[in-house]
Amino acid sequence: MTHALIVIDVQNDFCPGGALAVPEGDQIVPGINALMEGFDAVILTQDWHPAGHSSFASSHGTAPMTLTEMPYGPQVLWPDHCVQGSKGAGFHKDLMTDRADLIIRKGYNPAIDSYSAFFENDKTTPTGLEGYLRTRGIDTLTMVGLATDFCVNYSAVDAARLGFTVTVRQDLCRAIDFDGSLAAAVEGMVQAGVTLA
Repeated sequence: MTHALIVIDVQNDFCPGGALAVPEGDQIVPGINALMEGFDAVILTQDWHPAGHSSFASSHGTAPMTLTEMPYGPQVLWPDHCVQGSKGAGFHKDLMTDRADLIIRKGYNPAIDSYSAFFENDKTTPTGLEGYLRTRGIDTLTMVGLATDFCVNYSAVDAARLGFTVTVRQDLCRAIDFDGSLAAAVEGMVQAGVTLA
C-alpha cells in the first residue's frame, strides 16, 4: 500500500459551464475513473471556499483575473467559485467519488487561498494530507485533475519538496493557462523533480 492517486478539484465550477471553467475540464473524467482501480489509495481534493473569500475579485470590488498582494504574497483574484455547499463546489457528476479513501477540502480559511493539497498559500499551514499519507505508508503519488498550472502544479511541487515520488499525468489534467502560467508551471514541476507523463 504505497501508491496513491490524488485527484485534484474535479468540480463543477472548474468544468465547462462553471464559474471558473477550465477548457475541456470535463473531458478528463472518464480517464480518471478508469485509472482509479490501479491504486492502493484514491484521494480527492475539493476547493471549498466560504462566501466572500479573500481570493474572490468581488471581495475587493475589482475585475476577476487581476493580481493583488496578500500578506502571504501575490494572489490572483478569481471569480466567485466553489462556494461551500453550492452546486459549483460539488464534484463532477460522472466522477467516481465512491472509490475515494479520503476527501480533503482546501481554501476554507477566508483569509488565505489554498491551491496545494498540502499547504495553504502561505506555504506553511498544512492541510493534513501529508500526515495522512505518511501514516498509511504511502510514498508515491500520481496526480491528475484541475488545473494543471495552479492546484495540480502547487500540489505536485509541494509533494516533491516533502520527499514523495510524484508523477503528473498531463493527459488527465487541463490548464487555465493564464498569462503564461502553464509554461511556468511545467518548468517549475520539472525543476522540483516531478515526473510529467
